[in-house]
Amino acid sequence: MARWALISGLRGDLEAYEAIQEDLRHTRRVDTLFVLGDVIGPARNCDALLSRLQQPRRGELQPQCLYGWWEDQLLAERGYRGGRRADALRLSQGEAAVDALLQAVDPGHMGWLAELQFGFIELDCALLHGSSATVEDSLGPDSSPLLLLDRLTRMEVNRLFTARSGQQFSIELTGGGIESQVRDLEGQRHQQQSVPKRQVIGIGAGVHYTIYDPGSDRLDFLTAGSRPQQRARGFA
Repeated sequence: MARWALISGLRGDLEAYEAIQEDLRHTRRVDTLFVLGDVIGPARNCDALLSRLQQPRRGELQPQCLYGWWEDQLLAERGYRGGRRADALRLSQGEAAVDALLQAVDPGHMGWLAELQFGFIELDCALLHGSSATVEDSLGPDSSPLLLLDRLTRMEVNRLFTARSGQQFSIELTGGGIESQVRDLEGQRHQQQSVPKRQVIGIGAGVHYTIYDPGSDRLDFLTAGSRPQQRARGFA
């Protein structure tokens, strides 16, 4: 079965992308490359990276790309989200950041960005920038187990790969159940729902990326050009 590489948070950094591609080509035996958004950002010109993603070199993996928070803000500001604007970016970083983002991406790339999907479903896995709720949802090791369960059950998957927080982590919801009581005109009813073992995985950002083997369920948290890091795991 194919092994996956999952990256995000490049924000126009072509050198980081080249380092990851070099890593994958020589050492990782990967078949599919998923890019979970935030390939653009206001800190640098993003045109070279965008061109590379659309036209990979011979021997490079063809990236399967989603849009992230930065792409969503740019698409909104450029009129690709109906009446929305980049208000979240304005509120958090000011008008100068909006202007810098507009300058960082040539309008010729907007058509490609507008065609990016919100998420992928592969096997029993959801691959998203944020979560099933919204692209800006930042899940992490401190997130509530009930919140994580909600995000998983919205898409009826057992594993959710997320990138918004920029962290590398693996949290397992190890089973159990949810009990509830409902009172209505017919009286009080008791309900119990079993919860299967499920997992939320943060893939990292920039040169920090993740390899996943669906056949063995093995995760490796990596940094381009270095050895595998020990997985950070949590239980809920």
